[in-house]
Amino acid sequence: MEYGRLIVALATPFRPDLEVDYDKTAELARRLVAEGATAFVSAGTTGESPTLSREERIELVKTLKKAVRVPIIANVGTNDTRASIRNAKDAEEAGADGLLLVVPYYNKPDQGMLFDHFKAIAESVKIPSMLYNVPGRTAASVRPETVVKLSREVPNIRYVKEASGDLEALTQIVRDSAPGFLAYTGDDSMTLPSLAVGAYGVVSVSGHVIGKQMKEMIDAYVAGYVVKAAELHGKLLPLNRALFLQPNPVPLKAALKLCGFDAGSLRPPLKDASLEVVQALKKALLDLGLLP
Repeated sequence: MEYGRLIVALATPFRPDLEVDYDKTAELARRLVAEGATAFVSAGTTGESPTLSREERIELVKTLKKAVRVPIIANVGTNDTRASIRNAKDAEEAGADGLLLVVPYYNKPDQGMLFDHFKAIAESVKIPSMLYNVPGRTAASVRPETVVKLSREVPNIRYVKEASGDLEALTQIVRDSAPGFLAYTGDDSMTLPSLAVGAYGVVSVSGHVIGKQMKEMIDAYVAGYVVKAAELHGKLLPLNRALFLQPNPVPLKAALKLCGFDAGSLRPPLKDASLEVVQALKKALLDLGLLP
């Protein structure tokens, strides 16, 4: 399965009553494909996964499969292996092209436990899995050695989203993993440095509003135009930072609204972006020429 280099972790639009707006989800996905998205993560962190029901997760996959012709990667990971296996089977039945498996949060399993957890989920289905390391949210981390071992011993685990910001860990994964195993960064502002150490692409939040520019930067680097890529990286950095001034996807939904796409509010405990964050987003978008 080819996911391309610009995977977008899709926001979940809500109606005023905070029910999922499936029509707007489809509209947003089509808009982002036109701007360069090569695949989507459904119901991930950016999609407000903690507040989505099992039924909503399934319906989101079905909605996206009908709306666009790019791969849909369903986030199914939890801190309960049995629940994650159930979610994986749900996603496969709904038509997902792959799975995203986050490091279990709160219960802090050790590396051996993490290996068994990921192996059990991946082997419960036929579609491929992407590991997701985001220690800033999970309080635990899957070490590069464990990622490498999983890549070599579990054929169905074919990707990793590395969002620790640790370029040494990413380098080790790229160097030592099984042939064909692909690493993605999960940090938009680290896209270019990550490509430089061998990452294949990015699982992006910023791609909602600067997808064309992110694609241009990635394409420039891959084509060997490193100076051009570095210039674009510098230009995009203020917005990439502004999008994380509050917990994701709080600033993102504000940025989408500024850009003319109202994805609604957020489910509690998350709330709409502060005035200060909105102003920072507006300035960054204006500086890029993305607002009138």
